[in-house]
Amino acid sequence: MKKTIVIQGSSKSYGNTRKVIDFINSENDLNIIDLKEKNIGHFDYEFKNKNDDFLPLIKNIIENYNTIVFATPVYWYSMSGILKVFFDRCSDLLYQEKELGRQLRGKNMAVISNSGENNLKEGFYMPFIESASYLGMNYLGNVHGWFNENGKEIDNGAKEKLNIFRNLIK
Repeated sequence: MKKTIVIQGSSKSYGNTRKVIDFINSENDLNIIDLKEKNIGHFDYEFKNKNDDFLPLIKNIIENYNTIVFATPVYWYSMSGILKVFFDRCSDLLYQEKELGRQLRGKNMAVISNSGENNLKEGFYMPFIESASYLGMNYLGNVHGWFNENGKEIDNGAKEKLNIFRNLIK
């Protein structure tokens, strides 16, 4: 079983979130799923979107990985919309696909966030921490990456934190 997968939830496939992921994945030993490439509909109590990409994707993740790392830019003080939709769809695992959902128990979760500055607001990680707890997952931790003044390179202070985080998730 492969150990770690990164789920990228960003509106831009090769933007700053990907730069942070690539920095952490410098040894190319992490698999990456870009949610922008998937067709995942919003949660629906009637499960009308059960044939989209969510169930095959989550089944693959559950069967093949021990650690799930969510990577998101900070949009309006919160996770990206595309990642929030993914989290909402985990409700499918509570109502429709309970046996699959139970297999998340004991797996690990971690979070990478990023923004232009080192100014993450308190409480940003609460939805991740509480979701991990509710699903019976181990929350390994989180890290915030930010960029230098020109906005093109990861700040050196952030790189130090990202290096520590890299060891945490492997």
